[in-house]
Amino acid sequence: MTGSEASPSFRLAYVPGVTPAKWVRIWNERLPDVPLHLVSTPAAEAVGVLREGGVDAGLVRLPVDRTVLSAIPLYTEQTVVVVPKDHIVAAVDEVAVDDLADEIVLHPLDDVLGWERLPGQPAMERPATTADAVELVAAGIGVLVVPQSLARLHHRRDLTYRPLTGAPESSVVLSWPQDETTDLVEQFIGIVRGRTVNSTRGRPQTGEQAKAKGAGRAAGTPAGRSSGRSGGSGKSGSSGRSGNAAKSGKSGTSGKGSRGGTGGAHKSAGRGKPRRRP
Repeated sequence: MTGSEASPSFRLAYVPGVTPAKWVRIWNERLPDVPLHLVSTPAAEAVGVLREGGVDAGLVRLPVDRTVLSAIPLYTEQTVVVVPKDHIVAAVDEVAVDDLADEIVLHPLDDVLGWERLPGQPAMERPATTADAVELVAAGIGVLVVPQSLARLHHRRDLTYRPLTGAPESSVVLSWPQDETTDLVEQFIGIVRGRTVNSTRGRPQTGEQAKAKGAGRAAGTPAGRSSGRSGGSGKSGSSGRSGNAAKSGKSGTSGKGSRGGTGGAHKSAGRGKPRRRP
């Protein structure tokens, strides 16, 4: 993001089903002077918007082009099947893909699951959007398989959904252009990763803070280490031992020699001629 210093702001794309509210709230608390602009983007267009520099970063669904975009995994969603409330599927807690063999499974053009082979029976035509497909489910035309967040986004009172096992899943990532890892991008990375406000990577330093920190290191750390070493040598040196010996009434090596000499005298006396018995 060029010119961020002159007019700081942050543009964040997000795709349907993703709710960035918590991260936006933390951003506003930590950077009240840097506006965060949310850009709602269809899932199929999100990667193109990132590559073209239309936003600084995006909460998007995989896959992304890893040759030009960086990506941090955030979470993987549960896949569900959306059905009318009076459908037989609504009577169970969980459904397997094979259980949909006799159902018409709608496949919207903005599908984000990337099926290799869609289960069930194909519809006569593909709905243009997930919202259109939900309307068809409500009309009894078929069922729809989507990430859980999209089922919640398009919730209707006459519809429900159940977890679907054996189906592809959708993963959400934070992505941005590799060549544009700015300080503000690092800030948002820190927020989504749960870094505290005092984290170095989560809060870029100003020039004055960096100078002050560098000066503190230059003045404090080397001197402290040098002083510590000198103190250590003072404690372990010969003068330290002499001081300890003086306190205990001993005189270092001479004390040892004196004790050795005394011991030798006793031994010499013990090796004299034996006394005669009376």
